[in-house]
Amino acid sequence: MNALQIMSMQSFKRALLALLPILLSACSTLVPIPAATTGDATQITAAEAQSAWARVLKTYVNERGEVDFTALSGDRKDLDRYVSFVATTPAKNFTEGAPRLAHYINSYNALSMYNVIDLGIPKTNASLASRYTFFIARKFTVGGETMSLYDYENKVIRALGEPRIHWALNCSAVSCPVLPREPFVAETLDAQLESEARKFFADLRNARADANTREVWLTEIFSLFPEDFVPKHAPSFTHYANRYRDTPLPTDFRIRITPYDWTIANSRRER
Repeated sequence: MNALQIMSMQSFKRALLALLPILLSACSTLVPIPAATTGDATQITAAEAQSAWARVLKTYVNERGEVDFTALSGDRKDLDRYVSFVATTPAKNFTEGAPRLAHYINSYNALSMYNVIDLGIPKTNASLASRYTFFIARKFTVGGETMSLYDYENKVIRALGEPRIHWALNCSAVSCPVLPREPFVAETLDAQLESEARKFFADLRNARADANTREVWLTEIFSLFPEDFVPKHAPSFTHYANRYRDTPLPTDFRIRITPYDWTIANSRRER
């Protein structure tokens, strides 16, 4: 019986650490920058890129945050333009603070969406192998640098120290925060992050209490990135969740973690 068969995975993060020797031996893939659909990608302005991304979200994302990947794969012009812009535009072009963070969130969400399409629209990333491929083995060009989605999130975006990014970053899975139908923008970023956090913790899939068992069930995002929340921002995961809830969860209940649903959030998937 090999390591994959005997491992009982509590979280993707712990599993990756345990499997590191095996994973490091795998080959990585550099995902090509999409060809610019209108002129040279380096000539696309930030406003044009933002407009292209806004059209993608408005046209192909529904109110549940699900993407019509089939339709989008047949009309990739705007997504390709935005991904090309992300590839060729360094972070220094965005002012530190809200402008840069908004760009990071939008670009991560777009690259995740692009990744699903480039992989042929898989049904799920439930297996360790599929998540390794999706988040680590496949590399993207971001601002002229090569990095995986895993590195982009953990070494670039999380490094800014804003815990609310976890309620805005969307990795195209059902358990991810709902993908908004409009881009994040610098001028209203704080309000948008607050709104997304409140929507996330109002969803029973992410935070609920069971009075009979005296348990609180919370999103697995907490156990994947515990240091981003406790103790810096709250004494417990429940206390943190209550910051964004109208009805607080009992803080003396045992905390349980809801397993992540890695099914691709495809609006055409079988229910």
